[in-house]
Amino acid sequence: MRRPAYLLLEDGHRFDGSLIGAAAVALGEVVFNTCMTGYQEVLTDPSYTGQLVTMTYPLIGNYGVNGEDTESSKPQVAGFIVREAARRPSSWRAEEGLDEYLDRHGVTGIADVDTRSLTRHIRSQGAMRGAIAPADADPDGVMNRILGHPRMEGLDLACGVSTTEPYEVPAAGPERFHVIAYDFGVKAHSPRLLAERGCKVTVIPADTPVEDILAAPPSGLFVSNGPGDPAAVAKAERAILELAQANVPVFGICLGHQLISRAFGATTYKLPFGHHGGNHPVRNLDRDTVEITSQNHGFAVRSAEGGTIPGAPGLRLTHVNLYDGTVEGVEHRELPVFCVQYHPEAAPGPHDSRYLFDRFTVLMEERATR
Repeated sequence: MRRPAYLLLEDGHRFDGSLIGAAAVALGEVVFNTCMTGYQEVLTDPSYTGQLVTMTYPLIGNYGVNGEDTESSKPQVAGFIVREAARRPSSWRAEEGLDEYLDRHGVTGIADVDTRSLTRHIRSQGAMRGAIAPADADPDGVMNRILGHPRMEGLDLACGVSTTEPYEVPAAGPERFHVIAYDFGVKAHSPRLLAERGCKVTVIPADTPVEDILAAPPSGLFVSNGPGDPAAVAKAERAILELAQANVPVFGICLGHQLISRAFGATTYKLPFGHHGGNHPVRNLDRDTVEITSQNHGFAVRSAEGGTIPGAPGLRLTHVNLYDGTVEGVEHRELPVFCVQYHPEAAPGPHDSRYLFDRFTVLMEERATR
């Protein structure tokens, strides 16, 4: 049975549709994702905390939801926006439908929205605050709530999604390395890929004191993805610097890339509408190749003409986004530190960049044999 609803943006644009999931008002920053599959990984990605995610692919929910394709224990999005929500899933792996899954977790969504028009609007005007609301919700009251909702700039959301207690992911097979993973919103696939390469991974809370890490230096430090403004998350900078200076290999992705870059003096800024999807072309400057990458971020590291990183002379540019020329990867000129803006764990997305996990293990192996 159709339940009328609407999506309202802070600039007054309204899109009518049908409610899916929970019957409540959902507030957040409206962004769009261009993945054709992998909606469950998108829903459970902690980097989407505080955002209303629009899927540009027109049919979502056709293969249902299962307990294996999650990147965290529950949906992390603030709300979900689709063109057409499949009425019934068709997959032998499906355990429930999209509507039931969202409702069970208290997540509000909206279907039957002209997502092409919405995406074009965000692309031209930039990501903005918005709300999904049942049709009977007073638009003026909803608009007041939207305008009172905090903007993404300056928000530290990482602590809200980080683990509260350390936990371990054992190595798959013989243990070769011990990796500490700073959890700022880590996706489940990243520790799993490290475990497949012989790493025991200890995932630690975002507020873990630096002294606890330095007391028993690990084989390597992994700095995870996560939501919010990197300028508001300075907790890892000292650990990144001190471990790197102790010659401990450091590897970061997404928010971790931004935090590592900032630790060495770089600055970050808000992108107009961010990069969200599984089809972003990135040029690897060292290999002179192009990787199709999975991305989910609203901030970027600032660069200057000639590929330099202002304020961070120790860093060199290694990867560039072919859509807009933004920084997609850097490496320290002397220390065993490298990071990328995109998601090499590919959940969802292509596997072009999984070699980066192999590179991390090579750095740890080189350190162990010195």
